[in-house]
Amino acid sequence: MRANYDTLATTIASLTEGETDEVALMATVTCEVHHSDDRFDWTGFYRVTEPELLKIGPYQGGHGCLVIPFARGVCGAAARTGEVQLVPDVEAFPGHIACATSTRSELVLPVLNAKGEVIAVFDIDSDQPDAFTQEDADALTSILSQVFAR
Repeated sequence: MRANYDTLATTIASLTEGETDEVALMATVTCEVHHSDDRFDWTGFYRVTEPELLKIGPYQGGHGCLVIPFARGVCGAAARTGEVQLVPDVEAFPGHIACATSTRSELVLPVLNAKGEVIAVFDIDSDQPDAFTQEDADALTSILSQVFAR
């Protein structure tokens, strides 16, 4: 099963309408995205909780790392640069943090608030190599913007 991003965006918009609590929004987005696509093995947020530090937020899948500094890993790179990280082979990514040994590829998107500040990253891991496309990145970036940057 592959995500139908038009349907996913509509569903998430409907479920999150009027909600302002970031954790509630993250939990809802995580659940909907995780169950929309068979490639998504682990799906969740790492929240910016203090300068240069991410802590785990709502997620679906096996355990995740509890704390990730901006200076390390794919999630740290997304938070540090504010840029999407589309990684076809995590073993080839310098400084990759192996929170789960099953992860083969990863897509991490910065989450911006209405002021354009990075408040979190949205991390999707796959147990398949080269699982993610630019279409995935673009569609999910749009959904995150509609939910968190309003």
